[in-house]
Amino acid sequence: MSFKQKNFVNVLNKYQYSFHTGDIIAGQIFSHEKTGYLVDIGNQTAGYLPKEEISLNHIQDTELKTYEIREFFILAYNIDSNQLVLSIKRLTYIRAWERLKQLKHENISIKAYAKGINKGGVLVEVEEIQGFIPNSHLCYNQSRQRLLHKYILCKLLVANEHNNKLILSNRCAVVEKIMETIKIGSTIEAKVIEITDFGIFFNIYDIPSLLHRSEIQEKYLVNIKDEFAKGTIWPVKIIHLDPGQGRISVSISNSSQ
Repeated sequence: MSFKQKNFVNVLNKYQYSFHTGDIIAGQIFSHEKTGYLVDIGNQTAGYLPKEEISLNHIQDTELKTYEIREFFILAYNIDSNQLVLSIKRLTYIRAWERLKQLKHENISIKAYAKGINKGGVLVEVEEIQGFIPNSHLCYNQSRQRLLHKYILCKLLVANEHNNKLILSNRCAVVEKIMETIKIGSTIEAKVIEITDFGIFFNIYDIPSLLHRSEIQEKYLVNIKDEFAKGTIWPVKIIHLDPGQGRISVSISNSSQ
């Protein structure tokens, strides 16, 4: 054991701590047991860290080093063994949510790791917390299968620790990035990707961008599907960029119509 490690143990034993469930404490691992670790937490007390309380990701082969010094969360008191039950997983969870809520508050784009897909969207992981990107917040024509095991640029839409709910948007992050290149008033050529009752969607940097029917001359609305055939290219003018919702709105000049 190093000099620093010995000093640390001496300091722990010097003070008579009163431990409570929910406390965050420092301790030193001193024994690797079959199902967990024994930890010196001072006051001549050994805490117990079960293996299932090491990682949020339930990694079975996670190994900690003997004499390693780190922080632990006091999870419970085991009356039968007269030991405090410790957790690293719970401490990781608490601090991860603190960072996520701060990122949400500061509206910072992050990269989320894609772990899986389902009918509704993409399952991701951020700060070891599982999150979800709904299909409606993925970029247009994005292959979900190709996103697997890659990092996706995202914004946090919902970060609710109480409900363990983390919802993200790829579109919001992309629109914000687009704003570094194009501005309101910019004109860009874009392809028609969908025609609906309320307007036409164009593909702008893989964001479905709406040309509302109110922006289309009346004479073209009768045969709108013929006038704006899917796949045709039009010069469109950016009239609204909304990174908060991941939306772009466009218009077409009278000369183009």
